[in-house]
Amino acid sequence: MAEYQTIRAGTGARSAQIDEGLRAHMSKVYGTMSVGLLMTALVAWAVGTNEQMVAAIFGTPLKWVVMFAPLIMVFAFGAVINRLSAAAAQLFFYTFAALMGLSISYIFAAYTGISIAQTFLVTAISFAGLSLWGYTTKKDISAWGSFLIMGVIGLIVASIVNIFLGSPALMFGISVIGVLIFAGLTAFDTQRIKTDYIQHAQAMDSEWLGKSAIMGALNLYLNFINLFMFLLSLMGGRE
Repeated sequence: MAEYQTIRAGTGARSAQIDEGLRAHMSKVYGTMSVGLLMTALVAWAVGTNEQMVAAIFGTPLKWVVMFAPLIMVFAFGAVINRLSAAAAQLFFYTFAALMGLSISYIFAAYTGISIAQTFLVTAISFAGLSLWGYTTKKDISAWGSFLIMGVIGLIVASIVNIFLGSPALMFGISVIGVLIFAGLTAFDTQRIKTDYIQHAQAMDSEWLGKSAIMGALNLYLNFINLFMFLLSLMGGRE
């Protein structure tokens, strides 16, 4: 009996340690994501409210470089993260966030400031609710992953095609589907970040935990940005 109680006490202590570590891990994920969003917002506002800079970037072929550079960086990040230190991965993420701000800065010239603020508020509330559900639900939603990723690929292809077609109807359809896909990804990624931590917590590999938090922040950041952009396309008031 004494041996059983010792084992039980040890198991309870490990469980409490994992719970405490998970809270710290999630706090780092959301904190890193929030700093990235702040950097994106500041760069977007600084460039987007400057007519000369908007014209210099989006009125020339340079706009294609600015528009596709974040996508290239995402693929590059996934390819090299295992060779980066946690500090280097964090610097890469913040550089990416600043570049994303440059890429979406045109919204300040295309939409009213009030509609941007309103859409951001709706996005923040929706994101918080979806992420909270993904974190607390007992339902295993890991099976959603493959379908959502295929949806993202379809969105990218359709968006590139519509750059040349310029179809409002296709853009509306892309935006509606995009909102649904990134809403699902927000819940899915939150649960995956939590599950991955619990599975690896026993090893307590600080380097892995550091890079895992940054990758988690990147995934949630991308979900937030895309959810915001698709909602802005649907809700935003044009200048």
